[in-house]
Amino acid sequence: MKFGAVPSAQALGGILAHSLQVGGRRWKKGRVLNAADLEALAAAGIDQVVVARLEADELGEDAAAERLAHALAGDGIEVGAAFTGRCNLYARSRGLAVLDRQALQWINRLDESLTVATLPAHTPVEPGQMLATVKVIPFGVAQATVDAAVQQAGAAPLRVAAFRPRRVALIMTRLPQTAPALLEKTARVVRQRLEPLGGELIAVRDCPHREEPLGEQIAEALRAGAELVLVFGASAIVDRRDVIPAALLRAGGEVLRLGMPVDPGNLLMLGRHGTVPVIGLPGCARSPKLNGADWVLHRLFADLPVDAAAIADMGIGGLLQDIPSRPHPRERDPAPAQRARVAGLVLAAGSSTRMGQANKLLQPWRGEALVRHAVRAVAESGAAPVFLVVGHQADAVARAVADLPVVIVCNPHHAEGLSSSLKAGIRALPDEVDGVLVALGDMPRIDPQDLGRLQAAFNPTEGRVICIPTCQGKRGNPVLLGRQLFADLLRLEGDRGARDLIRKHEELVAEVAVESSGVLLDVDTPAALEQLRQDAAEPVA
Repeated sequence: MKFGAVPSAQALGGILAHSLQVGGRRWKKGRVLNAADLEALAAAGIDQVVVARLEADELGEDAAAERLAHALAGDGIEVGAAFTGRCNLYARSRGLAVLDRQALQWINRLDESLTVATLPAHTPVEPGQMLATVKVIPFGVAQATVDAAVQQAGAAPLRVAAFRPRRVALIMTRLPQTAPALLEKTARVVRQRLEPLGGELIAVRDCPHREEPLGEQIAEALRAGAELVLVFGASAIVDRRDVIPAALLRAGGEVLRLGMPVDPGNLLMLGRHGTVPVIGLPGCARSPKLNGADWVLHRLFADLPVDAAAIADMGIGGLLQDIPSRPHPRERDPAPAQRARVAGLVLAAGSSTRMGQANKLLQPWRGEALVRHAVRAVAESGAAPVFLVVGHQADAVARAVADLPVVIVCNPHHAEGLSSSLKAGIRALPDEVDGVLVALGDMPRIDPQDLGRLQAAFNPTEGRVICIPTCQGKRGNPVLLGRQLFADLLRLEGDRGARDLIRKHEELVAEVAVESSGVLLDVDTPAALEQLRQDAAEPVA
């Protein structure tokens, strides 16, 4: 890759290496400079810029990141769109993050240009949670380097082992001094621990803390169809000849390991009866706080092997208490990093005066009304839920999209202008969304993949609150707006959209280059409609 300062007049096609203020606008690094940009630089008196230029054997940062991310992703993982050399991997389902440490270490040691960061192995993840990110450091990477990394990835070293529902029996032993309230609390905590994993408590029983009655209860739980048996002793297990291990042997089972190198959780017993795991839980598991029993349960519900060796290997990282960085029990754990939740909003309430007597949104193109193309593109981009604001000829517009996954919002004040439809849509959004992708119903050629790139770029915590597509250096639509701007959007008036608001918050803007010119094309006149049909080689209806 060529990198360095060049005269602005010679920067055509170069990748801007550093953000730059040009004529009152901030150009972000990564911008590919075109002829109009060179004129703007000259007008601003900027005679030199630092640019990068890829060699013929190099891949751009986004292409390299996305290719490696797809090679890494195994079962249960969704790959996001690449942006600024970063491509994130997300969990599709609730489960455990499973990784091939050796393969990932090899890739990170291969070349400083490629980096892969992951959650720790066997971290529980939720649907939509980010579990890894690929970041390409320079603007381009040698094709051979990416090829080597992809080859090393082999059979996808990252996957999510989904939790599988299991039928669970809980048996608690008691001594004369055992309080009933303790048994009730224990059952409640166990139920809370199992529910996120998909565990169903089919039996909750108690018996005297003696070998014979406990052995009978274990056998009864197995006959009842338990796929996992949990045993809480009134007294801790301190030897293989103690009550709980002996009761398991009496019932025909075996003890695989007593004790684990995880604290809290040292006094856990791992056993089995046939193929059914039987776990003697440590006393610390009466508390909802993380302990070694959780690590064992997570793996069992994810159908990962749990044997004596697996327990022994948990010692590295197994000190779960007295860590300064660990939240105190009453502190709320921070929420896991997740993909931003983006809703779709298609504005289709206008009276279409420039089209004449016909409603532009209902005009046919490729066998369907124009508005259907816009709604479908937004829905296929991953934005959800999708809302369609209707007003003029509301019933007809709604019928045109009746079979698509869209929520209809009626704007009775549509004659007041574009801002009224935008506000109606914003008011309809659910509280949990982080942003909204605002599209126009008369843009039939927008590409779902381009809209996905906008969503990949959207990151309010990193300052990318407004994401705008650009094609050949020109800004287009749809635009993605973060929740922090919703209050300002609700104050808009007249026949104006968010353009002035965007201009006011230029520092929050991320321009996302796309190849499709559909982001620049709206069809609001008969001439534009005729040109659209001619470009598609379709006869005018």
